[in-house]
Amino acid sequence: MAEAAKEQKTDQKQKPKGKPRIHLLDELRGFAVFCMIFYHAFYSVGYIFGWELGKTLMDFFSPAEPFFAGLFIFISGISSNLSHSNIARGAKLFFIAYAVTVITYFAAGEAQIIRFGILHFLSICMMLYGIFNKVGKLVPMWVGFFLCAVLFVLTFNVISGSVGIPFVWKYDLPEMLYQTDFLYPLGFIRSGFFSSDYFPMLPWMFMFMMGGFFGRLAVQKKFPKFAYKKHIGFFAFLGKHALIVYLLHQPVIYGICMLIKQFVK
Repeated sequence: MAEAAKEQKTDQKQKPKGKPRIHLLDELRGFAVFCMIFYHAFYSVGYIFGWELGKTLMDFFSPAEPFFAGLFIFISGISSNLSHSNIARGAKLFFIAYAVTVITYFAAGEAQIIRFGILHFLSICMMLYGIFNKVGKLVPMWVGFFLCAVLFVLTFNVISGSVGIPFVWKYDLPEMLYQTDFLYPLGFIRSGFFSSDYFPMLPWMFMFMMGGFFGRLAVQKKFPKFAYKKHIGFFAFLGKHALIVYLLHQPVIYGICMLIKQFVK
């Protein structure tokens, strides 16, 4: 009896408590954050401080920006399956996002204000996910995933005034949608609108939802084994502290540029 009890205690110690951490998600998120830091650095150097090198690098790397941004959003959708309360998490992020809007307005004025950046976007997606998750679970995983992928493609050019399949077919949306100041969170922007960081709900909410459907595999612990192992500690660190890095990286970049400006006349 004593030996059996001892073996039972040993087995209980060996059983992992809770959900195993998917380190690959941290690393991929960290890689996306790493790319974002350099992208914003090129923007600051080129368009805030007016140095031509920054503009050249910004133009060169701009085609890659939707890919690492999409990766970050997709992983955020996956992670929403692992959150205890997406509504609470989204609400907190919402207030942080609009604090960023206020800070950028008073620090840099209309020229560099962030009206609806990635934090604004993610906060609303998290809250919507928390509200409608029970309904979403009625949709089979792969059906939802591929439906969202199709909708992402169809709405990719909403900001340009149309829906359709890029380079194949398009339908021009009514101009009245783009003549208001209040629909910019959805992607309907009027002439003269500016946000130095801009991620509208259309099409990006569908990328988030794709991650949400795909993330059911995480809940079921059906990710491949290598996803649960550590690979690149630096990217994992950035991924685990993505919000702090996002909030701090731009002031740091600005400070470095100001310091360089003092020595390079």
